[in-house]
Amino acid sequence: MLQKYIRYCTKKVLDAVNIGTMELVNMGHTVFTTEFVLLGLLVQNDSSIIAIMEQLKLDTEGLKKRLTDDIFASLENQEGDIAKTGKIQLVISGEVDKVFELALQESKLMEDKFISTEALFLALFNPQSGKTAEILNKAGLDQKNVRTAIKEIRGGRKIVDQDDESKVDVLKEYTLDLLELARQGELDPVIGREKEIARIIQILSRRKKNNPVLIGEAGVGKTVIVEGLAQQIVAAEVPQSLLSKKILSLDMAALIAGASVRGEFEGRLKTIRDTIIDAGGRIILFIDELHTVVGVGGGASGGMGAPDILKPALARGQLQLIGATTYDDYRKHIESDRALARRFQTVQVNAPGIDDTKKILEGLKPYYEKHHNIDYTPESLDAAARLSERYITDRSQPDKAIDLLDEAGSKKHLEMHYTPPGLKKLENEKRTQTALKKEAFEKQDFEEATKHHAELQIIEEQLVTEKKKWKKELKGKDSSVTAEDIAGVVSSSTGIPASRMLKSEANKLAHMEEKIHERIVAQQAAVKAIADAIRRNRAGLREASRPIGAFLFLGPTGVGKTELAKTLAEFLFDDETRIVRLDMSEYMERHEVAKLIGAPPGYVGYGEGGQLTERIKRVPYAVVLLDEVEKAHPDVFNMLLQVIDEGRLTDAQGHVISFRNTIIIGTSNIGSEKLADKHEIGFKSGTGIISHDEAKDMILSEVKKYFKPEFLNRLDDMIVFHSLTKEHMSHILDILLNRLIKRLEEEEIYLEIDSMIKEKLVKDGYEPQYGARPLKRTIEREIENKLSLCIVNQQFQSGDKIKAIIKDEEIGFEKVTV
Repeated sequence: MLQKYIRYCTKKVLDAVNIGTMELVNMGHTVFTTEFVLLGLLVQNDSSIIAIMEQLKLDTEGLKKRLTDDIFASLENQEGDIAKTGKIQLVISGEVDKVFELALQESKLMEDKFISTEALFLALFNPQSGKTAEILNKAGLDQKNVRTAIKEIRGGRKIVDQDDESKVDVLKEYTLDLLELARQGELDPVIGREKEIARIIQILSRRKKNNPVLIGEAGVGKTVIVEGLAQQIVAAEVPQSLLSKKILSLDMAALIAGASVRGEFEGRLKTIRDTIIDAGGRIILFIDELHTVVGVGGGASGGMGAPDILKPALARGQLQLIGATTYDDYRKHIESDRALARRFQTVQVNAPGIDDTKKILEGLKPYYEKHHNIDYTPESLDAAARLSERYITDRSQPDKAIDLLDEAGSKKHLEMHYTPPGLKKLENEKRTQTALKKEAFEKQDFEEATKHHAELQIIEEQLVTEKKKWKKELKGKDSSVTAEDIAGVVSSSTGIPASRMLKSEANKLAHMEEKIHERIVAQQAAVKAIADAIRRNRAGLREASRPIGAFLFLGPTGVGKTELAKTLAEFLFDDETRIVRLDMSEYMERHEVAKLIGAPPGYVGYGEGGQLTERIKRVPYAVVLLDEVEKAHPDVFNMLLQVIDEGRLTDAQGHVISFRNTIIIGTSNIGSEKLADKHEIGFKSGTGIISHDEAKDMILSEVKKYFKPEFLNRLDDMIVFHSLTKEHMSHILDILLNRLIKRLEEEEIYLEIDSMIKEKLVKDGYEPQYGARPLKRTIEREIENKLSLCIVNQQFQSGDKIKAIIKDEEIGFEKVTV
């Protein structure tokens, strides 16, 4: 009799019958009763019956056990044991036929064309079905409640073919129900974004082309906006037309995974599409990273790809879809396919400002406090928003501020629960002694075991003491994340000293000139101009989009132009190597200009990154030194216009590189030759020496002839460096010799140099037209070379005190006896 119902059953029902039959065989019985039908339904982990049980918050495993126990009890004395006969002769009870007859009636009431697992489950509540009605009632199940749960789970969906229930399983396998996550409280709150959510609701309510796509940079919160919509639906804060809808997030990775046979992926996607269409508009599909769908599927032979499967349903309004992607990916993958692009309505998602970011952080604060078991001070939230905006330029708000908050919380939590090294050592010793004691007992060496037991007692006493001490220390620690903690996280990721980000740097900035003059002799105008620019930036008075400063250093060679750039890097970043130095003589030809931003597509080197842009991407907080800038090709200056004015540069791959946290310094010797020539042929002032103002006017006049006005006009200042006098050389000599003495002290060799030696070095190394470089070479020749030879010959050794002397008008060295 059961055979006549088979053709009316879905594949899921047939699977349940097969599972029930296998359970019967495993138990060694031959009569197939309604209990085995129910057991088959419950064993299917992916069936809608499990979803019904979860909806009603009932124990599925408990019901299975109760059912199995009942089967064993009722069938204990049944004859026809398979083990005895060796044959399987299944008998189907009349109750099973009756259940399928009732299930067919239930399916008609539900307007289904086939008997579903839900209809079969409802039929098992009927008293004519045998013991199943009693078993289900004892488990706390009621037919009326089950019928209500089925309506909620189905959402109006009808079973119109044998595969329909399998299609629902496809949704469970390849999608995530955002509304269910919202009900369970697993989604973070959405702060702000009311306009974007209202715009999405407006688009979803359209009759046609009701598919919004959220476009924005990575990290601005596109996915969170859709999660916010799900939360509003659960809270019934949306129009009536959306209250009955579900939002399912497509898992593209799961959809593609394992689709090795050609057409398998397309088949899965088509099944998902058809299932959603069959739901009658009650499911909205959300595809995060929408561009990943485009180009998937199809093949070289021109088969149908993912967009081709979705387009017709999108155009007819049968499938509602919310997408999320970035501007670049939308342009490359969606906009290029005009037929696909016109099915969507774009929703622009911009990064929030600092004030909005603070509100978002305040809303998320309790969740991160609970996770890390710490507290955040109000100042830490402000610092996270402000410092992330200022110093993390390659990512978007609020993502980068939230990451700072999260990492600072993680760091504080680890600090609070960090086990002291002494305690770890004692625990290791305890494990070692325990193992040795056990080994001694196994060998029946009781004397040795007693020794280890005594050691263990001492260690355990020490452990108790150390743990009490540790707990006391923990109580005294502050578990609050402060602005300093946030600055520390930024510092660890960017390399900028934490003090630079906070007001503790104010005193250092106030005395910036004094600090720089410890390394730079004279050049007061240059140092002051640089210091003013840094202070303007620190006070927040400069334009946020521009670099910290852009300067052109002018003057003869060897006067300290490059040295000032290095000194500035050390002052700002505590590291003079944080300087991006480019020799502009390498960019004299037009084709070499591309090296700065990277080779264009089709040229050798494309994809390797630009020599300037790639270094700034890796070290965004640096001094950019463009050495001998006048030697660069004119196209370089056109490129620099954008950098100085807008603080950004686009590389060959389309990435926008920020220069907002850089100081750009160009050096040039323009005008210096003319100044030297005029001096030689007698163009002197009345005093016989060209004044600095005259020299400055002469150099600036030459600079204006050489560089275009639009370049010079964008600079913060053009600084002409003084020529160095003998007095300046004496100060420079002291600086250079002090560095040498410090290097020797590291080797425990102590050098003394008196004033006579210094006078000789200045005299031998002073060449006005070449600046300080001849003096440096003189020190190398007269001091370093001679001294290194003495050290190599073991004339001087570690711990010796040495004095420089003049002998036969030559500098030499002798050991000083104490």
